[in-house]
Amino acid sequence: MRLKGRVALVSAMASGIGQAIAEVFATEGASIIGVDLDERGGQATKAHILGHGGRISFRRADVSSEAEVRETVDAGLKEFGKIDILANVVGIATEAPCHKMELSDWEKIVRVNLTSMFLTSKHVLPGMIERKDGSIVNMASVQALVGLAGYPHYAASKGGIISLTKQLAREYAAHGIRVNCIAPGTIETPLNVQILERAADPKTLRAAWVKMHPLGRLGTPRDVANGALYLASDESSWVTGQCLVIDGGMTSAAPV
Repeated sequence: MRLKGRVALVSAMASGIGQAIAEVFATEGASIIGVDLDERGGQATKAHILGHGGRISFRRADVSSEAEVRETVDAGLKEFGKIDILANVVGIATEAPCHKMELSDWEKIVRVNLTSMFLTSKHVLPGMIERKDGSIVNMASVQALVGLAGYPHYAASKGGIISLTKQLAREYAAHGIRVNCIAPGTIETPLNVQILERAADPKTLRAAWVKMHPLGRLGTPRDVANGALYLASDESSWVTGQCLVIDGGMTSAAPV
């Protein structure tokens, strides 16, 4: 078991990539502190992990609120005694071009997608510094690396995550703490399913998404979770400040 004896705080663990990461980490021996606003989904993930012999607590919390992050970290430390791994997975998106975007929409996306990662890192880092060990895995996106129409706030927040990752990696390396991020391509998550459902022609949109990825399919949450496991484990003990792109070849190909 690659994470035996470790404790991992995983945000957005009620569904999608966060759920897959929580389940993979638990299978590999980690105790999970699960966080999500989705009470029903969070409890379902908790029940699944417990049913397979894992250890997990679940807390309904908004990780863009510093008070709720502080309470979540304190509760996790009280129950498990430490936090070795932080998986910052939370992310939301709305679609609008820059010239039609409301400031409130911009601020919400940046707060949830980027500020939350600052807050969770801020409150988990002191314990990692004390133990001189820790791994933080942040969830970015290929939209931080390439331009796709309609999501300037989402792209900016994800670009900020890559920059934050590199800064934290440099700043805390002397304390034995590694910080990396993942930039997924298009993944079959509930968020993307909702985008398809809102589309005028979901079948055509899905086909266009698949065409963007040379490997010929959309990614799965497990594809990303496997990368997160590598970055969280000792297998990547000499890896920090990196952005692992898991995108089916999307960013390696010219538009077709």
